[in-house]
Amino acid sequence: MSGVTPTRENGTLLVLGGRSEIGLEVATRLAPGRTVVLAARRSSDLSEQIERVTAAGASEVATVEFDADDLGSHAELLRSVRQSHGELATVVLAFGILGDQARAEVDAAHALAIVHTDYVAHVSVLTHAANLMRQQGRGQLVVFSSVAGVRVRKANYVYGSAKAGVHGFASGLSDALHRTGVELLLVTPGFVIGSMTEGMKPAPFSSTPGQVADAVVRALGKGRTSVWVPGILAPIYLVLHMVPAWLWRKLPR
Repeated sequence: MSGVTPTRENGTLLVLGGRSEIGLEVATRLAPGRTVVLAARRSSDLSEQIERVTAAGASEVATVEFDADDLGSHAELLRSVRQSHGELATVVLAFGILGDQARAEVDAAHALAIVHTDYVAHVSVLTHAANLMRQQGRGQLVVFSSVAGVRVRKANYVYGSAKAGVHGFASGLSDALHRTGVELLLVTPGFVIGSMTEGMKPAPFSSTPGQVADAVVRALGKGRTSVWVPGILAPIYLVLHMVPAWLWRKLPR
């Protein structure tokens, strides 16, 4: 194994979801002087992403094949990356699908596919990564929830329910990791304007992948365990939790 020392400044950064706009923006901000590993399906077709991270100052950029839905591959992938590139300082979970809500309401298989990728696969990766980092005695995990999971709406309740599961699991795991040397940052963005939401009307207080990444990097630097993007959404959703169900059902989104 390499003698890389995992610190916030120079440890290996693994981005699970190497094509994710948010994941890539986080990678470019954390890249200077670090080894960055981009994990994605069709990992041989990441030349544009490699160029961006290299230009951002990474000392090395590698790619690895990653299928989030192949739960049995997660543990070996993490072990392999650590074996090849040194201990993992930061692991960013940036994979996920939005799915088609209308289809999911009548097609149980599609609903299950959304929940499998957006919740079950996250549970698997987080469990394996947390165990590996406990062995290291240090490390950072970055997990993306969503306001869609804070109070689930009828407009996207399948995706929202998966994010609600991630939010709860990551919150509990963060508490379980307290004083182990492993830190978990739970990121709760609102509507993010990007390829995943292309064609959709932006919601109030929308953000860009770059703005989400800026918030992530600031929060990591401060050792925070959670961050909302933008921050104004935290008090807004505190109020929205108190909206009665009959009124909540009438909300279009």
